[in-house]
Amino acid sequence: MGYHRIMRTTISLPEPLLQTAKRRAAERGVTLSVLLEDVLRSHLSRNASSSAPSFRLHTVRGRLVNPSLDLDRTSALLASEDELVFAGKHR
Repeated sequence: MGYHRIMRTTISLPEPLLQTAKRRAAERGVTLSVLLEDVLRSHLSRNASSSAPSFRLHTVRGRLVNPSLDLDRTSALLASEDELVFAGKHR
């Protein structure tokens, strides 16, 4: 484990939050600084892992999908698109 320099800083907290944090630190038998460090590390590590935006996968059923089309072959997808465009059935 490497040497980490300790920095002092001043923060503003609402009085009830500060009192709750002090009580929690006393219950755990640690200093307020240790409690705040643990909470901050936990919060930052949790948010870092979920930074990717979520997405919803939309699926379709019925006649919109050609069951004979191989979706793993991009050339088949392009050919199918071209057939629709040149047949006048698309756009």
